[in-house]
Amino acid sequence: MSGPSDTTSNLLPATLGEPAPLVIVEGFLGGVGETVWGHFQHYLNAEDDAAGSTRRRVIFANVGPVSSLHDRACELFYALTGGTVDYGAEHSTSNEHGRYGRAHPHGLYEAWSVTRPLHFLGHSVGGSTIVKLQHLISSGFFGRTHHPDMLLSLTSVSSPFRGTQIVYPLGEHETAAPAVRALSVGAALAQCVYAAAYLAPVLARVVDVRAEARALSFREASPAAAWACGWAQSRDAAPFDVTFEAADARAAAGEGAVHARTYYRSYAACMTEKCAEGETHRPSWRSLWSLPLQYGASLIGSYDFSVLRPIPSFLFPRPDDSSTMPPPFPSRERERDLESDIPAARLTEEYWANDGVVPVFSQWHPLECRSTRCHHHTKTTSVEKQAPHPGVWQKQAPHPGVWQVHLLEDAHHLSVMPVWVASRRQKEFWADIGAWLRDIDLLTT
Repeated sequence: MSGPSDTTSNLLPATLGEPAPLVIVEGFLGGVGETVWGHFQHYLNAEDDAAGSTRRRVIFANVGPVSSLHDRACELFYALTGGTVDYGAEHSTSNEHGRYGRAHPHGLYEAWSVTRPLHFLGHSVGGSTIVKLQHLISSGFFGRTHHPDMLLSLTSVSSPFRGTQIVYPLGEHETAAPAVRALSVGAALAQCVYAAAYLAPVLARVVDVRAEARALSFREASPAAAWACGWAQSRDAAPFDVTFEAADARAAAGEGAVHARTYYRSYAACMTEKCAEGETHRPSWRSLWSLPLQYGASLIGSYDFSVLRPIPSFLFPRPDDSSTMPPPFPSRERERDLESDIPAARLTEEYWANDGVVPVFSQWHPLECRSTRCHHHTKTTSVEKQAPHPGVWQKQAPHPGVWQVHLLEDAHHLSVMPVWVASRRQKEFWADIGAWLRDIDLLTT
């Protein structure tokens, strides 16, 4: 939630002939930027450095750490292009906040266009934010002069595209979301966010929740009004956006559809192992050092989906004919029919396998496999045995319009980012990303 200004090392003019920059979007409570991300650029650009080529520029685009995907995507767009953040008249009215947010006199990459596209990488909710951005661009939300091909590639790491059950034990109401249970972790976090928003005029350089459109600071609201705003218990906040209900709504609206000229890759981390009986999971003994994530992994790995209302779409029987899919939001009558026999036993283990925060199935891509184009790589084999790029997993030519899904085994939600610990896994990961982006550049220039 804190970190350097948006202008750190980013406000440089686009240079003809430079490789397409990489925009990094952080996840929930993110915003620390290069402060903790560390020395990854050395490995990202190692091959360019060795060849004496121009280094790839990295741009950290800060967005609201607890804001909804819609608000984060709008903030990301205007951070890059410049101008005052416009959340849209309809969205701001329906969610009862101001239409306009922070003003950016200068964009982080004002040359952004179809002819000067950008690579994007998102960690956790950052990946979902980028998908939302491409959807808004495709729908003409920012005007018809912008095109989804402005995103040359989209790489996600541990992103909760289809929701995560961890949000419910932490406070989100299982049958009445976005309501938050009192005396829960979520309720306590909400109070901290309200305090940060209220004290924003003096704390923004340390803790920046980017709540200008909500007018919650002490210059605009009384303490009682700020603490009673209800932001955390609305559908316009990150916790609700990672519920299965919100993910089903996005899928029903067609969000997350692949675009023919964008290259997609996701990394799904897993720190659990299958239990002896059934499909549920438990934390691997190799993850014992990360106690908070181990606890989260235990909650996700044994979660009972039958308690959720509305019933998640993945719990409903699927017909053999993929052309006749059931609606993502079943009728109340249909829910009552299923209440005594939720068919969760049909789910396979990836609904419980997880990285301590997000189940594996949700990290793959925004839509279910039958509704998108995807290729799942079954094993992350080090390329040291098979290819010239250290750390590249299953080296292959990139293909646009297809999600390339890679599994990070024995890895948790924070194994490769954002905190730099100089592990072998991190070094190989960033070398792999560098090779992947270079291959895309060669194919598209």
